[in-house]
Amino acid sequence: MALRVRPLTEEERAEIHRRAQSRTEPARVVERARIIGLMHQGQRVREVAQRLQIGADVVRQWAKRFNAEGLAGLQDRPRSGRPETYTAEQVGPVLAAALTDPRTLGLPFSAWTLDRLATYLHERPAEAGGPLPISRSQINRLLTGEGLRWRKQETWFGERVDPQFAEKRGPSNGSAPRLLRGVWSSTWTNSAPRAPRATPA
Repeated sequence: MALRVRPLTEEERAEIHRRAQSRTEPARVVERARIIGLMHQGQRVREVAQRLQIGADVVRQWAKRFNAEGLAGLQDRPRSGRPETYTAEQVGPVLAAALTDPRTLGLPFSAWTLDRLATYLHERPAEAGGPLPISRSQINRLLTGEGLRWRKQETWFGERVDPQFAEKRGPSNGSAPRLLRGVWSSTWTNSAPRAPRATPA
């Protein structure tokens, strides 16, 4: 038996029409409303899919969810899994390193990039706390969450977006080592472009 959309209430009909015609709602919200609206007009799954240039399985999904849950069924489902969190042991060293002039750590450059910071943390010697296996994307999210602004054009971590962020947040655990001496990967000096000097944002 062909899939149909159940009869709409007056409230549902008005809301579906509003969403389908909206220029301010997200595209996914408009698309779902158009699916229901077209099927309510009597169009079949394949016809709606061709008209909206989407997969027939997508049309079936939203039609079934609307039939079972009404307008609430057209909302995004909550994402599964716990939100990503970071321990003080992760936050402290990353934050401290990002706010430290690389030259004071014995490194051959004067500004951080995400790649340089990730490599530094991965290769930290034992006296500096040992390697910290944290990915480039995790570092980026962590620093952003800590209120640091990544200046992509100049490739360095500048001042916090909120100058009072540290006071509001409280002290972080961990500090950067005063000096790092040892062998640094040759790729840093041979192939990495010279990063610009940090200046006030």
